[in-house]
Amino acid sequence: MYPSEFVNSLKIDFGEERASKLLSALYREPSLSVRANPAKIPTEKLAEHFSDDFDGAVPWCREGFYLKSRPSFTLDPFFHAGYYYVQEASSMYTGLMLERAITQLSVQPDSAAHSGLRLLDLCAAPGGKSTHILSTIGPNDLLLSNEVIRSRASILAENIAKWGSPNVVVSNNDPADFGSLKDFFDIVVIDAPCSGEGMFRKDPDAVGEWSPDNVRLCASRQKRIVSDIWPALKKGGFLIYSTCTFNSLENDENVAWIASELGAELIEQRQFLPGEERGEGFFIALLRKNGNYFPSLSGKKSYNKNNQIPACASYISQDSGQYTFSLKGDLWKVFPSALAADIRTLESSLKVIRSGVAVAVQKGRDMVPEADLALSPLLNKKAFPSVELNLEDALKFLSKENLIFESGVPLGYLLLIFKGAPLGFVKNLGRRSNNLHPLSRRIRILPD
Repeated sequence: MYPSEFVNSLKIDFGEERASKLLSALYREPSLSVRANPAKIPTEKLAEHFSDDFDGAVPWCREGFYLKSRPSFTLDPFFHAGYYYVQEASSMYTGLMLERAITQLSVQPDSAAHSGLRLLDLCAAPGGKSTHILSTIGPNDLLLSNEVIRSRASILAENIAKWGSPNVVVSNNDPADFGSLKDFFDIVVIDAPCSGEGMFRKDPDAVGEWSPDNVRLCASRQKRIVSDIWPALKKGGFLIYSTCTFNSLENDENVAWIASELGAELIEQRQFLPGEERGEGFFIALLRKNGNYFPSLSGKKSYNKNNQIPACASYISQDSGQYTFSLKGDLWKVFPSALAADIRTLESSLKVIRSGVAVAVQKGRDMVPEADLALSPLLNKKAFPSVELNLEDALKFLSKENLIFESGVPLGYLLLIFKGAPLGFVKNLGRRSNNLHPLSRRIRILPD
């Protein structure tokens, strides 16, 4: 049973008939959906991977489709390789909103006339919307993916690393910390912390935490979050505001408040309701900030003052002149040179916990390949001998067991692959090997 005050609020916001249909849907099992990583696998090929469970495309997302039942994602090497993200279907509408914003800015992602778009995903953990943004924007665009809660920021950084994109920075900041970045972002995405009504059938605990007071508290907090970040959004730039809740206080009324009090034009809004759409409760709105829009000027400054090209430059497949290598401690990382100045600005202004792609750890003359490199499209597969694993050995690697290889397998660093998907590295020592899969990512459940 749902709280009577919640039921009454639905009737007020949606009318008796729609509220009744919604409540009936809340007692049914939710749908399950995934979204392919187009930089790694075509959607059709991923659908074949899930052939027994494939249950139709998500209408508003090219890379999304439904599954009939929940497979064991933990035991699927493709999941760990960043080939797809398990995401609620309604949330995938964010990608469509983003495409409309980019179109209305009249900016082509690959144009050399400007430095590309600067985007912010403000409340980004665990990373569904950020990975979707990275699949939508161009290589000259820069995404800042932020999360205020440190533990959740670590999970966000891990999911971003699996996706493999080099044009992203992950930070751990409160919205109020963005004061020095005035007029910096072209597009800001805020999936605001909310009362979670749209997650009731997936998270029973959310029902017990619901109250009218909590709804009002959430609505007030959402206004504070938008107000804090508003100066960082360029005039004429776009805000994509969303919640996973139903009530008008956190949705329609907050959007109206943003438009009237902060100064914006509402372009589009949409409310997803279980029973009407095949997805969970989700509200999303696209607003354009008042004022004339000016794109950022092109910048080619190098992050590394000496523009040093390390020995591990051969580990990436792209022209090293298009990428800047940066040494932090003993870690070499790489990112597009065209974004170096903006990344430097973010690293000097915020608590950045990840930027670009980690390539290698320098230990004397040895360059130990980083796990994140194996998961990035920048990986030069020819730089390492590769070994194709069967499912059993792939899961052993992902559980951080040390594999033993046949005598003919080369010694040194090996790239391990499952059905074409790079999983990570080991150092083959002959009678044993060192597993370089991160301890924090190891799986703990293996099949009987």
